[in-house]
Amino acid sequence: MIKRPESKQPLPENAKCVYKGNIFQVYEWQQEMYDGTFHTFEKVVRPDTAVVIPILDDGRILLTKQEQPGKLPYIAAAGGRIDEGEDPLSAAHRELEEETGYKAKDMNLWFSVQPISKMDWAVYTFIAKGLKSDNLQNLDSGEKIDLYPVTFNELIQIIAEDRFTEIEMLPYFYKALLDTKKMEELRKIFSI
Repeated sequence: MIKRPESKQPLPENAKCVYKGNIFQVYEWQQEMYDGTFHTFEKVVRPDTAVVIPILDDGRILLTKQEQPGKLPYIAAAGGRIDEGEDPLSAAHRELEEETGYKAKDMNLWFSVQPISKMDWAVYTFIAKGLKSDNLQNLDSGEKIDLYPVTFNELIQIIAEDRFTEIEMLPYFYKALLDTKKMEELRKIFSI
């Protein structure tokens, strides 16, 4: 069982849902300030996400070039929303297969985080190895996804050029760019 990371701003018990959409819910509550006055605070809640970085047998990292309605094209890892009642590991396997056509023998949690304090939303990032492909993507009607295999050095360049949308991974890469020991640790994580 994978433990859900804690929010940096937990939703208080007195919070009330004031909006419920297909993806997002908005909660409000009265928060006492340090001077004794009260202000209305808000927090967004959304389903958690599973993100997968697949490592191909030749050592390349399988990214995706994606298009979705209403968004500019972007480069990302495979991944998506965790369905209600689904655990993060099962979601990672499902998203990998749907978006890339690959199944993974080994799926290991790299890290999990709640990246935005004003949003109750956990992101679980997995590294997938031992890949087998049936070459059949099973995309949602609002997805266009091309597979984009890159070397580790190409991944670093994509991140340095701000072309990668998985912002929760950026601290790991930025620290590695500043510390050779951390860079070697990162290379190990992304090797076969």
